[in-house]
Amino acid sequence: MPPTAPVSAPRRRAAPVRQARRVARLWRRSLRFRTTAIAVLTTVVAITIACVWMAAQIQSDLFESRSAQVQADAARAVQIAQQELDESEDATEDTEADGLLKRAYDSLVEQSRTSNVVYQRVDTSPSQIAPPDGGARGLPELISDGLRERVTTSTQQWWQSVELRDEDNIVVPGIVVGQQLNVPGVGAYAVYFGYDLVDSNETLGFVQRTLWIAGVLLVVIVGLITWLVLRSVADPIIEVATTSRQIADGDLGVRIRVDGEDELAALGTSFNQMADSLERQIRELAELSLVQQRFVSDVSHELRTPLTTIRLAAEMINDQRDGLDPATARAAELLHTQVARFEELLGDLLEISRYDAGSVQLEHEQVALAALTQDVVDSMRQLAEQHGTELILSTPGGHTPVGMDPRRVRRVLRNLVGNAIEHGEGRPIEIVVDSSESAVAVGVRDRGVGMSDEDSKRAFDRFWRADPSRKRSIGGSGLGLAIALGDATLHGGTLEVWSRLGQGTNFVLTLPRTQGAPLGATGPVPLEPADADREAAS
Repeated sequence: MPPTAPVSAPRRRAAPVRQARRVARLWRRSLRFRTTAIAVLTTVVAITIACVWMAAQIQSDLFESRSAQVQADAARAVQIAQQELDESEDATEDTEADGLLKRAYDSLVEQSRTSNVVYQRVDTSPSQIAPPDGGARGLPELISDGLRERVTTSTQQWWQSVELRDEDNIVVPGIVVGQQLNVPGVGAYAVYFGYDLVDSNETLGFVQRTLWIAGVLLVVIVGLITWLVLRSVADPIIEVATTSRQIADGDLGVRIRVDGEDELAALGTSFNQMADSLERQIRELAELSLVQQRFVSDVSHELRTPLTTIRLAAEMINDQRDGLDPATARAAELLHTQVARFEELLGDLLEISRYDAGSVQLEHEQVALAALTQDVVDSMRQLAEQHGTELILSTPGGHTPVGMDPRRVRRVLRNLVGNAIEHGEGRPIEIVVDSSESAVAVGVRDRGVGMSDEDSKRAFDRFWRADPSRKRSIGGSGLGLAIALGDATLHGGTLEVWSRLGQGTNFVLTLPRTQGAPLGATGPVPLEPADADREAAS
């Protein structure tokens, strides 16, 4: 069996990162998760503060209670032992003094309820009969100099907190209580009692465990209650959001299930009524739009037959205009021109109706955008010369064939170049073709009057003109840019416009190399010309 490869550090670090991202996603998208998390966190903080405060208070109360108890026990033991000593005669020999102190020590141990008792002579001067210091071992080392000084210089009771060791040599909290005891014929002895706080510590531990267990259970209960309450409130909201999304996607028949008579039921009822009204209006608008499309299509088709007859008659009359008087010849020429324009308008209206009906189909061919643009520019040079305009073509890219409908792309380019000639004020027009890994593009830049930002937003509207009073010298139906935008969208591409007053206009057509593929973040031809800022500054 081959050895298992160790898990790399980046992979180990990736798991927590994914978990953090998943939690962050839930936090942003789930109201129920976010509210429950906030409720649980605030409850945890509140319970933690309450438990810590209660534990501190209980610990303080237990310590004070135990301290008062051991001080009382020590004081009672000293009092009883002193009474027994006062009833005895003064010791004159060392054996008598030893007997007195021995009986007093036994009484102290019995009455104080602790065997950890020591006694030390207060007067350090030599004595022939004074018994030496004695008692439990280990306690004298725990008595601080401060406590010893207070006990030896005062008849009051004094105490201090210390760390004691039990039978298993384990450190436990404790208290040392000190007080003087007067032995007749010998003098004063400092008596010290050592008490451990094991019972209090165990009680405190039990209380703390109980508090934390109750706190954890309370957090779980609060989280569960919050989750259940939010579920009853959030589920209808989630259903409303889901139904709204389905309606926005086109499924107008979905509705919300309404249960009960509360506020959420009223919300569902109102939403369903709104959806019914919206569905009815959308259907009415769709039927009206369909009627309009059919009307435009039918009228365009019906006008084609008489228009063909009129065009033939107008062409015949126009061909014979040399034999007519000047006024009639001019009328024949105008009739021929306007009939041709009318026929172009009908063709554009038919094309627009096909786009509205969604019945337009592309005829893909492998064509190089640079070669196609060259053909369009060559075909329009004569028109440009009539307007005193120079067409400058640059093709750094776009020579590789890509799938497109050449007839529609040629129509888009003719429209863009024609508009540039119309509004270019006789200045040179730059046409750039370039490509990238994902797209091909062509830009048509004129340096004419340009448009404002508001007019640029409406450049592709049907029958819209930036300056209605401006005389149209080339013609056109007013639908050219709208059809061009439709052709670009049909290819999966874009048609964008940049324009500034006094600097001209730049149209950029971008097409994908592969049908349905993304265009990429940056197009091959920039929408804003590189010299735009420089021209604005000058």
